[in-house]
Amino acid sequence: MCLFFDYKILENGKEFLTLYPIRYNVMFIIEKTPEFDNMKTSKFDIAEYLDNKEMITQYLNTVLEEGNDEDVIIAIGHIAKAIGMTKISEKTGLSRASLYKALSDGAKPRFATIMKVLKAIGGHIQINPIST
Repeated sequence: MCLFFDYKILENGKEFLTLYPIRYNVMFIIEKTPEFDNMKTSKFDIAEYLDNKEMITQYLNTVLEEGNDEDVIIAIGHIAKAIGMTKISEKTGLSRASLYKALSDGAKPRFATIMKVLKAIGGHIQINPIST
């Protein structure tokens, strides 16, 4: 399972680690206690957290590094939803219904569709050599 996470220290000194599984609409919030026994789960929409370019970039790069092809498609869908499907639809020339279908769990979109959506969300593909 590919995870995206956020670590925060609140003003009162409490520490929290939030885990966002890429493929499931469940968020795990772990409050740092000596026993780590205070764990809560709640439903969430990751698109609500993708509110700036840095977060979007970090999220997509994490999925590209740790996820598989299906995770990447779903993550691009989350980003498109965060930006707004209507806006992405206008930029790509694809209907909103087509975008939702192409970027849903289990979809197999054409590479051209992925490239159009990446361009519309302000991204591009860059190849770097793998260090061995």
